[in-house]
Amino acid sequence: MRLFCVLVGTFCSFLVSATTWEKEKTPTVNSTSSIGSYANGCLDGAQALPIDGVGYQIIRPQRGRYYGHTEAIQFIERLGITTSEQLDTNLLVGDISLPRGGRFSSGHSSHQTGLDIDIWLRLTSKRLSVNELAVPKPVSVVDLTNYKLRKLNWTDDHFQVIRYAAKDEKVVRIFVHPVIKQALCDRETPDADDRAWLGKIRPWWGHHSHFHVRLKCPEGSTNCVAQANPPKGDGCGDELASWAPKTIPVPPPKKVVKSKKKKKVKVMPSQCLALISNK
Repeated sequence: MRLFCVLVGTFCSFLVSATTWEKEKTPTVNSTSSIGSYANGCLDGAQALPIDGVGYQIIRPQRGRYYGHTEAIQFIERLGITTSEQLDTNLLVGDISLPRGGRFSSGHSSHQTGLDIDIWLRLTSKRLSVNELAVPKPVSVVDLTNYKLRKLNWTDDHFQVIRYAAKDEKVVRIFVHPVIKQALCDRETPDADDRAWLGKIRPWWGHHSHFHVRLKCPEGSTNCVAQANPPKGDGCGDELASWAPKTIPVPPPKKVVKSKKKKKVKVMPSQCLALISNK
């Protein structure tokens, strides 16, 4: 057993630290419904995204994070077909949600209702092998140290893929690194009608090797808590500029900081408790 855990240590540690939701391996058999908020909810009647589809592949399928609301599955399939036909490229789909949604032990605070999708910015012209999908290598398109685009890693296909995604009527937000948002703003035409989709693109740290798509609460998911709509406009002006790093003076010596209080665990919607096998 010890040798087994050395070989697959990540899996063994997962078994110890897995949340109740991660231990659920199958979705419920009810009609699909997203419950609660993106960062505090669950997913009833989840659908599994096929591992290999037209224009996309799922990375790290062994983690079982390829479940989503029906509308999320359909969105990925639409985007895959579009990018395959228009750009001849292949998308690598990362985490969507767990079989019954809910909380992850690490890596995400959202993705709980099956309406969030991570898509890597590593676009491929060929299909990856099973081994490559199991342990994929990310590609960052941002020089984080110098806060600028890695032009060797960024192509017009990146612009087009994100644009296709943002123009989908089911999408309410897409999170990207601020440098990527700036690149999108600079690339689009100045025509106001063409720039409307940019308002859905929201700058957020950490999203330099993938973009994070968030869908609207679907019709019929009466217990889904919607997020406020993004501010009006394309978000390419002062709002985006405010994310750029400022010149900061040498800070004074650090003061001894008292240990922070633990954050209170959010109370999940009561409807979610019914989805757990071992309450």
